Amino acid sequence: MEDALLYGRLQFAFTITFHYLFPQLTMGLALVIVILKTMALRSGNPVYNNAARFWGKIFAINFVMGVVTGIPMEFQFGTNWAKFSEIAGGVVGQTLAMEGMFSFFLESSFLGLFLFGEKRLGPRLHWLAAFCVFAGSWLSGYFIVVTHAWMQNPVGYEILADGRIVLEQFSALFTNPWATWEYLHTMVGAVITASFVIAGTGAFYLLRETHQPYGELFVRLGVMIGVVATILAAFPTGDGQAKNLAKYQPITFAAMEGIFETERGAPIALIGQPNMQTRTLDNPIFVPKLLSFLTYASFDAEVKGLNDFPEENWPSNIPGLYYSYHIMAGLGSIFIGVMLLAAFLLFREKLYTTRWLLWTLMLMIPLPYIANTAGWYTAELGRQPWLIYNVMRTVDGISANVSGGNALFTLIGFVAIYFLLGVLFLVLVGREIHHGPEGNGAH
Repeated sequence: MEDALLYGRLQFAFTITFHYLFPQLTMGLALVIVILKTMALRSGNPVYNNAARFWGKIFAINFVMGVVTGIPMEFQFGTNWAKFSEIAGGVVGQTLAMEGMFSFFLESSFLGLFLFGEKRLGPRLHWLAAFCVFAGSWLSGYFIVVTHAWMQNPVGYEILADGRIVLEQFSALFTNPWATWEYLHTMVGAVITASFVIAGTGAFYLLRETHQPYGELFVRLGVMIGVVATILAAFPTGDGQAKNLAKYQPITFAAMEGIFETERGAPIALIGQPNMQTRTLDNPIFVPKLLSFLTYASFDAEVKGLNDFPEENWPSNIPGLYYSYHIMAGLGSIFIGVMLLAAFLLFREKLYTTRWLLWTLMLMIPLPYIANTAGWYTAELGRQPWLIYNVMRTVDGISANVSGGNALFTLIGFVAIYFLLGVLFLVLVGREIHHGPEGNGAH
């Protein structure tokens, strides 16, 4: 059973990590494409239309990859996690079904119209198609986040005599206080990914001295969107999510901040290494009292430490949780600094010729993917040892009839197949970027 649990968790972690490389860009690009289509509609400038069409093709490649890599995760609920599906399927199945029936079909249907119907639809209806793709994409994210939020903070449910969990209030799923900040933070994270991809692609064109008008447009648009999104990721969305953790999961909050002892005027650790033997942080750099202030708006507020809670309820991988959180927060701080500097040089009309910063924007393209992944790892490692927080432990959700060997075999298969998919994705996207926006004719 221990092997099955380990490999079942590893398989789901691998498949969902790989899968989320794609939706975060599609959700971010969906907003950018609407902005470009709006600019094209208002100005009549074909550059904006070509740019929207170019990013629409990148969107389509991401969308297909997201669908292909997302389907196996649905099946894992019925194979590796059959007990979880049996007990909680009546709750999580509803929002997952709504995601497929409503948002996925909305997004995919209008994506086809956007890609292949521009001449037939005309400018205004083509803008509407782009908006519907955006609405479907963000609605899809909402249903997924609502499902995840219920597992983090279960509300409106009842446990029947046979152990199954059912909803007492369907509306409770959508009014879950956990869902609001998680959804906003997730969407902002997706926009950050898109902003760096767009700005980095523009920087690539400027450094190569090719597709000059589009290079300048992409850098300008990516930086302007990136400034807003990176700040929103810290406040209010990141701050709101941190306050949720302090209120509903104080054990998780203490672990990710590396706090073992309860104290008033708790400092925030900028850096340090959790030592589980001594239950301290090694080599810490603290900012005194800042954590109490950020969490409770008081420099003298009390923050609970891990030692105040039963050890069997501690997150099972505290160092992993701590480092995931700090990687996310650290990269987020870097993103704000880089985007503000780029915006300053853009305002001074020097950004397009500042080669070192263009190189920085281009080389930073992978970092938002790492930050978003670290954010999800923070959420998932923080919920352990619970599958449904304070309701169902992870060990109780694994399938009894799937051996560790079966799970390991399929995990190896996923790694091999996803490696090939990753190579194919890079080739397809690289080809589109090489052709450039001017190489994409209207359909």
